[in-house]
Amino acid sequence: MPAYEHLQVERPSAGVALLTLDNPDLRNAMSDEMTASWAAAMAELAADRSLRAVVVTGAGSAFCSGGNTSWIAGEPDATVDELRTRMLPFYRAWLSIRSLEVPTIAAVNGAAIGAGLCLALACDLRYAATGARLGVPFVKLGMHAGMGGTYLLPEVVGEAPARDLLLTGRVVDADEALRIGLVSRVLEPATFLDDVLGIAAGIAATAPVASRLTKLALLDGGHRDLEAALQWEAMAQPITLATEDLQEGIRASREKRAPEFRGR
Repeated sequence: MPAYEHLQVERPSAGVALLTLDNPDLRNAMSDEMTASWAAAMAELAADRSLRAVVVTGAGSAFCSGGNTSWIAGEPDATVDELRTRMLPFYRAWLSIRSLEVPTIAAVNGAAIGAGLCLALACDLRYAATGARLGVPFVKLGMHAGMGGTYLLPEVVGEAPARDLLLTGRVVDADEALRIGLVSRVLEPATFLDDVLGIAAGIAATAPVASRLTKLALLDGGHRDLEAALQWEAMAQPITLATEDLQEGIRASREKRAPEFRGR
């Protein structure tokens, strides 16, 4: 892996990539350097056929405090078109994690605010450490939500909780985030990252073809209706039934051992 600025990329176990947002002095705000590193890392990971799962977390006490708003406040004379031209590539760079074919996990170790929460929402799964705080307080800063917040938040938690968070701008703790479905589990800080990496390793050990097709089936809220789901499954399930991994999975089950999937 090449060196990145404001971003660490590690391989803690087979098939698992760990991306750590690394700008702790600014609570991992999305600097220009971090954004460029993120885009490069996503391109690198997308081309890696050995990849099975991705974990994203933050260095220090925060997950991500959001976009670096200093340039917005520092350019009061910028036109709407100039700002829009700058915003769209920023959004798309960070949301490129949604284009990865493997399951992605946000390990929310601390505050996930604004665009930082949108990054977590762009992942397939979210786990929070006890004490983490999450919110999209855009309106409290005098701005509209960005980076897909008005799409991703309702997709994850439903319309009513999304309206609450977006219109009030309030920040919730990890326990409330769990109650409204914003995160899947709340874990103790002392072993938080190890616990999440263990979950990622478990995902990485599943059959890669089946995992990728399942992620694709669930993309953008899943199928339009039951018939669309049945039509997809009638194609996708036979694809997996024709793989060597299916035979290995059946053998391993009969032999009461862990399967060794090869992605073919």
